[in-house]
Amino acid sequence: MVRVAVIDDYQNVASTLADWDSLPEGSQVDFYQDHLTDTDALVERLRDYDIIQLMRERTEFKAEILDALPNLRMLSGTGGAYQNSIDIPHATELGIVLTRTGGSAGGSVEELTWALILGLSKRLREEDHETREGLWQTSLSPTLSGRTLGIIGLGRLGKRVAQIGQAFNMRLVAWSPWQTAERAAESGAELLSREEFFSTSYVISIHIPLSAESRGLVTADDLAMMQPNAFLINTSRGPIVDEVALVAALRAGTIGGAGLDVFDEEPLPKNHPFLSLPNTLLTPHIGFVTEEGYQSFYKSALANIKAFLAGEPTNVINPEALEKR
Repeated sequence: MVRVAVIDDYQNVASTLADWDSLPEGSQVDFYQDHLTDTDALVERLRDYDIIQLMRERTEFKAEILDALPNLRMLSGTGGAYQNSIDIPHATELGIVLTRTGGSAGGSVEELTWALILGLSKRLREEDHETREGLWQTSLSPTLSGRTLGIIGLGRLGKRVAQIGQAFNMRLVAWSPWQTAERAAESGAELLSREEFFSTSYVISIHIPLSAESRGLVTADDLAMMQPNAFLINTSRGPIVDEVALVAALRAGTIGGAGLDVFDEEPLPKNHPFLSLPNTLLTPHIGFVTEEGYQSFYKSALANIKAFLAGEPTNVINPEALEKR
């Protein structure tokens, strides 16, 4: 009998988005909504499973966890960027096969990015609350037209965010250590120096992957250069920004606010200072979370599992692991 654990199923939808009954007869599939951060509890739950179905990088599988799962043969991933959450070389050495799927449905991240920009600039959370309290028109909000949108990373997502910025008649500027003037110009943006970028942008939106080079890229010094009414938007990965410095800047009011979908620790701890800061707009890493995206993830992942069980594995990240079994 093959035992499959589907973990981090926060919305309790995985069982309905793919035909798990199509696995070989006798297979057992268990679904877990809760997210375990305690290593011992995680190992205790997963030690008897042959296959673990992941949702992106929500749970880390470092060497000590992999060593404690003697039956594990396959980590079935969704998406494809696991270098920050899985010890891939160690999994390979143990003969644990890691597979991937394509990305989530397009449009979701840039839609959320602009929801955060508009929510902050138009004070939507505050206006909603005040209206419900019987207050009426208590403040003024600015227009975005003519203001400067700064984008860190003009890849696929950054370009789409830039296109929407153009529709709002915003001036587009760009900066990152890897950005070129030519690539910025392709999106209608002007490449600025680091200092000019942070000091002149009304909105700064981050769209680069997390890596050793980008971790901590946005520093306390960068935040100190921002205008006191400027907003920072992060729908990429939390550790790209110095979180301690961001909390300090928000507390001091040296920047206008932050719209955040990603954090250093996820789920966000209940006592995190972001939760008590009035100049934040927070969402629980939902930039990739859509019905269409989840259907694509789970259907593709199930196909990978069935191929693996049939002895014809597909979309394998570490093919060397196949030689270890």
